[in-house]
Amino acid sequence: MEVMIGTWAWGPGMNGTKMVFGESLKEDVLKESFETAVGNGFLKWDTAAVYGMGSCEKLLGGFIKGHDEIFISTKFMPSKKYKAGELKRTFEESMARLGRTYADLYWIHVPNNLEANIAEAIPLMKEGKIRSLGISNVSLAHIKLAQDLLAQEGLMLGAVQNHFSLLRNDQQPIIDYCNDSGICYYAYMVLEQGALAGRYNAKNPFPAFSMRSFAFPKSKFKKIEGLLSEMRGLADKYGVDPSQIPILWAIGKGAVPIVGITKPSHAEKLARAMQVRLTSDELETLTAQAAATGIRQQGMWEPQ
Repeated sequence: MEVMIGTWAWGPGMNGTKMVFGESLKEDVLKESFETAVGNGFLKWDTAAVYGMGSCEKLLGGFIKGHDEIFISTKFMPSKKYKAGELKRTFEESMARLGRTYADLYWIHVPNNLEANIAEAIPLMKEGKIRSLGISNVSLAHIKLAQDLLAQEGLMLGAVQNHFSLLRNDQQPIIDYCNDSGICYYAYMVLEQGALAGRYNAKNPFPAFSMRSFAFPKSKFKKIEGLLSEMRGLADKYGVDPSQIPILWAIGKGAVPIVGITKPSHAEKLARAMQVRLTSDELETLTAQAAATGIRQQGMWEPQ
């Protein structure tokens, strides 16, 4: 089984840990978390230029020095109106923060002006600076367009990254298409920013005034009590933390989850869970419990 480690919650500033998650994190704890994860074999790491407005990339860049084995995935957030040269400039700025000359995987974060931005990425792909190109927050039509554009240059689309979780379960046709086409499908927000981690509930909600508290208020926690109970039962059965059950569910559905970690214990829990496989019956029971909540989570940045 495969996962990628995410760093959205790491950096301060806009779109960073305090604003989105309502928490402040210490660099030494993040450093220990990184080392623990790498020590447990988690070598694929995901970040983005807009996470903390570059601060997440800078932190990760400092941690990966001397770790040439680390696979780096980062992202370009295109403007609504196409700006010539913006992708290349942002790529170079990201590489400077990360201390790398190339990205193993480089994402177009949203499909704004997709054709023009892919055209701008193609020379970087041919130069070997972008080893693999991915597109995020996309439809099946976007995926097929990207495939066609790249095929004209003898290139392939490497990956798709969309929101997929027990509470956003409308991606199976895209997952199946990607897996059939040799495209890696990465799922983000599999834990719904912690709503499905087992730590929070209606009595212990998210920190007030954080973005995730607005996206998942107490009223929603009340609706997922049955799902959380099912998760706890499976966690007890397999001897893992409840936070790992949604991750294992996503893997069972054919996705590669992007899992955020902010503590060494998160990496240790994830490592233990990688020994577990949920049965088809368990996957479907979880799916049914999630559907019964009537919740469909969606980020403000996502297309409908």
